[in-house]
Amino acid sequence: MTTAALDKRGLARWFRRGPWEMVAMALIAGGIVMLVQPFSLDLYSYSFVTILAGTLGFVVVSHFPE
Repeated sequence: MTTAALDKRGLARWFRRGPWEMVAMALIAGGIVMLVQPFSLDLYSYSFVTILAGTLGFVVVSHFPE
């Protein structure tokens, strides 16, 4: 096997859709929890940024191979 083939296989293993979609969905869910919690203004302040990062991550990850 050539080095290029090993690199391609290694990258394909890291850039699979399933695990990264779960991370993006967990980030979105965490942002929603941060949005509705009544305890910390700091968490509330970063909730929109967290939801936005999760949504953008999900859009990018949706283009990854199965």
